[in-house]
Amino acid sequence: MYLGIDIGTSAVKLVCADTDRILASSSVGLQTSSPQPGWSEQHPELWWQATRDALTHLAGQIALSEVKAIGLSGQMHGAVLLDCDLHPIRSAILWNDSRAVQECEELRAAQPEVGHIAGVLPLPGFTAPKIAWLKKNEPANYAQLSHILLPKDYVGLRLHGELATDASDAAGTLWLDQASRNWHAGIAEASDVARDWLPQIFDGHSVVGTVTAQAAAETGLRPAVPVVAGGGDAATGAVSLGATELGRGFISLGTSGQLFVADRAYKPNPERYVHAFAHTLPDRWYQMAAMLNGARPISWIGGQLGLSAAEVVALAETVSGDRVPIFLPYLTGERSPLGDPHIRACFFGLEDATTRADICRSVLEAIAFCFADAAQSFGDTINGLPELAAIGGGSRSDLLLGMIASVTGKPIVRSEDADSGPACGAARLAACGDGALSMTDLALRPPAVNIFEPSDPSAMSERLLRFRRLYSAVKAVD
Repeated sequence: MYLGIDIGTSAVKLVCADTDRILASSSVGLQTSSPQPGWSEQHPELWWQATRDALTHLAGQIALSEVKAIGLSGQMHGAVLLDCDLHPIRSAILWNDSRAVQECEELRAAQPEVGHIAGVLPLPGFTAPKIAWLKKNEPANYAQLSHILLPKDYVGLRLHGELATDASDAAGTLWLDQASRNWHAGIAEASDVARDWLPQIFDGHSVVGTVTAQAAAETGLRPAVPVVAGGGDAATGAVSLGATELGRGFISLGTSGQLFVADRAYKPNPERYVHAFAHTLPDRWYQMAAMLNGARPISWIGGQLGLSAAEVVALAETVSGDRVPIFLPYLTGERSPLGDPHIRACFFGLEDATTRADICRSVLEAIAFCFADAAQSFGDTINGLPELAAIGGGSRSDLLLGMIASVTGKPIVRSEDADSGPACGAARLAACGDGALSMTDLALRPPAVNIFEPSDPSAMSERLLRFRRLYSAVKAVD
């Protein structure tokens, strides 16, 4: 039995699985802090406590003593800042934080080829510009800085005591030379980072340590259980779907959204803000459009209207038509394909007759339109894909998957346990590290439970055009 731990933004999710099915799962919610406009933070200790709580819940379903190996997954780009004693200096600065805009411009000026080296142009959500921001704005904290980790790797540190990451999570920092899969000294220096602050890079299925006696006492896990490096949530989600080989693709509908296409070669396309990153497995890369606003707008509008996510979707299913407002879902700016940290959300076309159901419908529609923009940014890259698999909590919605199929022109496939993707992928990497699965096994795709075929694209084309025109109009407003 193999354990996958996914450190998400809204929750820590755990999956226990054997080599072909999920045996048990648990989840503990997380809160995000925004001390100032555009800031997004979580304290690393929250992740560790939530992991411990989730393991306690899991122990009510299975015997933790039977776990043979552990894999890690997590939200990418977060800056976990540690002192020389490996203690957090401050709260982690997350992927959807937009404070480091000026530092991105400075990094691009200092390293004009950064987009082709690191696979994407600098954006404030990435890790590197956050360190330059820290040096300028929190010099006392910067002076204490001795080590930098990604969110999942902090939980790894607490489990096994080592400073380690994998290639896919390192890829999202901007410090990785994607082609060579090593830290790039010039980009590190340009963002005020010493090379020895960065952890060693491993393949995702490589064992980087074992559960310490202290971690075992805190979690209920057996001491000396192997822990593999794992991967960033995009890459582990890919592993859960067999998207490790050329010609495989999927969409992820978590707090953020992703359109992911696996490859055997490094193919940067920075001008369209398509991310070209190292995969968590050796000799593999991927291209990805990363949207800051995946399924998050559903929970946001639910919070405003006093509805659960399921109730938002149910209401959206009751209406359609041109009188539904147009919604821009950019609650925290947008990354792919706009590269616009300043844009914000808005509704257009509200009427006296507008209902809660109309508003809910417009929110789901906007999420689909973001995937249409993402697909367009890939150019011809996704034309040869026969279908796109779907994972993440938003994949539970038939309406949303049907909309995405229609606006992208690609059939969308949902498999069983699609909402457990990254945690499941982490468990599969653990099984590979333990020798129970091979690299070939990791490329096997789970059977489809539902297939959503594209409908007539003209049915949504006019509204998609209005959505794009609205973005252009709002962007022009200071």
